[in-house]
Amino acid sequence: MTKPRLTAIIDTYNHERFVEEAIVSVLEQDFPRAEMEVIVVDDGSTDRTPEIVRKFEPRVRLLRKANGGQASAFNAGIPEARGEFLSFLDGDDWWARNKLTLAMKAFEAEPHLGLVGHGNILVYPDGHFLQEVLREGFRFQANTAEGARLFRLRKSFLGTCRMVIRAGLMRRILPVPEELRIQADEFLFTLAAVLEPVAILPEPLLFYRIHGGNNFQLSSADPGLARRKQAILAHIARTLSVRLREMGVSEQVHSILVEILQAEALQMRLMQDGGWPWETVKTERKIYEVMHPDAPVSHRVFKVANLLPAMVLPPKVYYGIRGRLSKSRLYLRARKRWLPVPEPRHVEKIWKEG
Repeated sequence: MTKPRLTAIIDTYNHERFVEEAIVSVLEQDFPRAEMEVIVVDDGSTDRTPEIVRKFEPRVRLLRKANGGQASAFNAGIPEARGEFLSFLDGDDWWARNKLTLAMKAFEAEPHLGLVGHGNILVYPDGHFLQEVLREGFRFQANTAEGARLFRLRKSFLGTCRMVIRAGLMRRILPVPEELRIQADEFLFTLAAVLEPVAILPEPLLFYRIHGGNNFQLSSADPGLARRKQAILAHIARTLSVRLREMGVSEQVHSILVEILQAEALQMRLMQDGGWPWETVKTERKIYEVMHPDAPVSHRVFKVANLLPAMVLPPKVYYGIRGRLSKSRLYLRARKRWLPVPEPRHVEKIWKEG
């Protein structure tokens, strides 16, 4: 059997409503069929997902396993892949038809690349679309302070369904800690970006479906899901910290890559369990500095004013008030008119009707 050039791995769990569209989007790529293999890792689905996947055999290979989460699905599927390059897709999303061709052209043009990502389109239940593409800073490597800062603001273009990675590079990273039932991709693409150069394509090549079952994009106020995500963020920060030190990165690069994860985990802990007011202020300032390094003076002044109550209020009270304000139409209209949240200059966002 001829060795494929690329392996597409679809990880899925109880995606009977969506998995067929995901598989079809892979099989209908304009990439040569003879150069690609498709593996679906079913992470212990209890619905009709395996039955639906089997309709596509033998073009698609089904691997079934006990439910263990995203990291365990990666650890099961990646060693089975025979391709020189690996691409990934969640069972509830789908690709643009030219995704693989454009990604492979980038590798051909720049043989030193280890990882390629791209823009995406968020698809909402009401039919609206939000297109997100990169405007600048398309090439970087996260092994220097400058590269790590570029990576930190561009990693949303490197998630599971966006990354195409050299198999040899992936093998240098495995295994993925199996405690990462969600967001295991962050562990992979962070280490990959430190080890080898990254390219981000400007084209939006992923359709990311927003629905009630998203693991990363929490669409409900379920405290159990929030606690799970908080624990995952904290674990990613700890495990990345260990691996980065083993790889010999500088303390400056280590801090840049890990501190935002630590801050996001602490923020979620404060929302759920409370803490000290000074923790709220410190955490909010750190997240703001990372996410809005070029914010105008007016917005920085507003942020300081916004944090004044946090200096005295218990964190759960502060975040509760902020959460209620975020749902107030009057407040949101006033913010949009007088002091909108600054958008990152390197990202272009376009809303479209369905």
